[in-house]
Amino acid sequence: MAKFSFAKKIKSLFSAFSKSGAVSDEFYEELTDALIEGDIGARAAMELSDELKKLCKEKKIKEEEKVREELFSLLLPFAKPYEFSVNEDKVNIVLMLGVNGVGKTTTAAKIARLYRDSGHGVLLAAADTFRAAAEEQLEMHGERLGIRVIAHQHGGDPSAVIFDAADAARANKISLVVADTAGRLHNKENLVRELQKIDRTAQRKADEDCYKKLLVIDATTGQNALRQAEVFSQSVGVDALVLSKCDSTAKGGIAFTIARELSIPVAFVCTGEGYDDIRPFDSVSYTRDFLGI
Repeated sequence: MAKFSFAKKIKSLFSAFSKSGAVSDEFYEELTDALIEGDIGARAAMELSDELKKLCKEKKIKEEEKVREELFSLLLPFAKPYEFSVNEDKVNIVLMLGVNGVGKTTTAAKIARLYRDSGHGVLLAAADTFRAAAEEQLEMHGERLGIRVIAHQHGGDPSAVIFDAADAARANKISLVVADTAGRLHNKENLVRELQKIDRTAQRKADEDCYKKLLVIDATTGQNALRQAEVFSQSVGVDALVLSKCDSTAKGGIAFTIARELSIPVAFVCTGEGYDDIRPFDSVSYTRDFLGI
């Protein structure tokens, strides 16, 4: 994973502290500001700095590396990994949630490819029937990957797409349906009603304990991503996040913030546009990258 842009700031802050040789109140104030800039929420940033200050005082820690490791230990519990698994002998449905522009459709294709390459039968379902060219975009991915796409006409009922995709999976002994959905938050009321209907259909059509909802969050978005997570979590529930655009332009802190505020773990991290630029979330490496360790 590319180092986060925040990592440079935190490294320079710790470097300055190392040269001064003192852990001053000013250091903790600057650390709080830096954490907020890194997309850790203001309240969480203040609590982390206060806890770090208390621990370093109690343990008489003065070395830069040890102070940073203490901060790492405080942050790590918030970086919660989620193990997404597919039951080979059943019909599994994963609903891809997220606002328009976060890379949801491409992420659906990445997950489909990841599990196809690990030996699972996979179908893609174009359940975003309202966004212009959404079905065509998913069908293009399906054609490139050699994965069948279930799609209806533009403006059709997205729940019917899920229904047909699940039936096709069952009939063809395919274990995983990855379904793209709409994300028009500017029309929140209609979106919520539509997603709740899709949710009921998917829950009914998937086998028991084989239905998951993954929310795609643009890692460069910042605190706005927390609001998105709140909306989708309240509307239909979210099992885990997928962090898209997790490259050097991302600050990285939003994963900790959402986990802390909403207890939503992270399943996957996407680092680029390629189909293979996706990997399961590793909490240790993610936290180290965030802190520039």
